[in-house]
Amino acid sequence: MFDKFRMKIEKNTIVSLRYKLTDAQNNVIEEPDSPMVYLHGGYEGTFPKIETLLDGQDIGYEATIQLEPNEAFGEYDPELLKIEPRTRFPEPLEVGMQFEGVPDADEESAEAGDDTDDEPLIYTVTDVADNQVVLDGNHPLAGMALRFWVQVEDVRAATEDEIENRHPEGGESFTFGMPNDDGDDDEEEEFPGGNLGSGNPNPRTLH
Repeated sequence: MFDKFRMKIEKNTIVSLRYKLTDAQNNVIEEPDSPMVYLHGGYEGTFPKIETLLDGQDIGYEATIQLEPNEAFGEYDPELLKIEPRTRFPEPLEVGMQFEGVPDADEESAEAGDDTDDEPLIYTVTDVADNQVVLDGNHPLAGMALRFWVQVEDVRAATEDEIENRHPEGGESFTFGMPNDDGDDDEEEEFPGGNLGSGNPNPRTLH
């Protein structure tokens, strides 16, 4: 009888989800202690394939699902690999540091009057030489097939404010490295690409 009254996952519900992220060979990439919390129903709170898997499920449901690169963080794009003069960067400079910006396109876009709504890319320093720096604008997990184990911990109806704002109330929302615009978490506020499993410091703006 009780099951009849349990809320199921549907559009405009807030879902608390425990998860473990591994690569296709089951090497653990991330297994957080606290659940991620997201607004279900096409609000880009998590990957569409995971939302489809969870739709209609309720508390206690668990499953493992594999996402190919095009269903997760995309294919690796070699054109996002940049080499820049070291003089453009602050010191000390180390591999793993991240910078926000589009090194080659800033001036061109300004001259062309290009007013796009694209999020600025986060470039990770992958190599440092005496006079040059190698930057990679791909997400750290781009090009990888990923395997998610998920377990539904809680489901509740979203409030009107949460639906209007398109994310759960508060700063507890963490979304598999997806964009998170709640502004309550300083680390993610500056990192539109997410920092899933990176452990890197806040990115700096590249001018």
